[in-house]
Amino acid sequence: MPKRAFASSTGSASDAPPGPEEQPAGTAGEPPAEVADRPPAATAAELTDHMIVRPRSDAPTVGWRRAVHAASGGVINLGAGPVERRRHDLAARIRRELPGPHQIAVTSIKGGVGKTTVTALLGLALAEHRGDRVVALDADPDAGTLADRLTGEPGTTVRDLLDHIEDVQALPDVARFTSLAGRLQVLASEQDAARSVAINRAEYEQVCTVLSRFYNIVVTDSGTGMMHSAMHGTLATTDSLVVVGALTLDSASRASKTLDWLLAHGHRDLVARAVVVLSGDRTSREVDTTRLRAHFSTRCRAVVDIPHDPHLAVGGTIEMAALRPATADAVLELAALVADEFGQPGGPNSV
Repeated sequence: MPKRAFASSTGSASDAPPGPEEQPAGTAGEPPAEVADRPPAATAAELTDHMIVRPRSDAPTVGWRRAVHAASGGVINLGAGPVERRRHDLAARIRRELPGPHQIAVTSIKGGVGKTTVTALLGLALAEHRGDRVVALDADPDAGTLADRLTGEPGTTVRDLLDHIEDVQALPDVARFTSLAGRLQVLASEQDAARSVAINRAEYEQVCTVLSRFYNIVVTDSGTGMMHSAMHGTLATTDSLVVVGALTLDSASRASKTLDWLLAHGHRDLVARAVVVLSGDRTSREVDTTRLRAHFSTRCRAVVDIPHDPHLAVGGTIEMAALRPATADAVLELAALVADEFGQPGGPNSV
């Protein structure tokens, strides 16, 4: 170990720090080679449970493994099975670190394909598995039903927020215009026919600017069609895009035409990174669903099937616990695919 040099009380030249002309050879300001080669200094951030705590078998919560664990009083623990491990992996992807605000648009050129349902499910899954703030915004210009599917009644609306937007200084100022579905905040579209004036692009961008100040993730139900003014604002601020169709010829064709429209209007990058959701509420044995999936797989980043679910088919308030396992797994997969883009370059809000 090299000896340290200490300045003597007499301050002799031999003990003084070297002058500029005596600095070691090399580029000025660079550390010596032996210092540069050292590994980065450890920090407290490295002391995570994944690094320090030895792996353990979590108690299974489903299937025959759970039955064995319960019957043995916890003595026999076979750990989670493949299905449960996949769910844990998807949940871990959903919790991916998000360095800045992220805006997600759910859209379709055709109505009646489950766009609002997909928006609600995606918002609920993100809010349930993450610790930050998630808000779902209904930007449908035609009295959208997002709040109906999530909270049962619209209450205050985006128009109310716009009327008082200059007064917003803190989160409680925004929260008084939202309702709560689990951990998900919901901002409804205007329902009163006497007041129902569709928000335009400038108003939509104004709302999103405010929401992004106080919420980490904004999920927008963009309404049917692509030509209304707010849609242009939606696309201008979108980091991740979800396009919704169904497993029928007309609905799938409209979903593909949505992608065509986006390409024609300069949104090639959004299309390449998009996730297409195909709803199984309506389908037929005569439809070659394998070819449908293959078609969209060549056009976008991923395709997710959401199967028919009796709970969703009712059209009432959505309860995640009431979904069939296959539906819940599909929703988890969708949320994980969207979260895979968190922190990635490309979107207008990426950092």
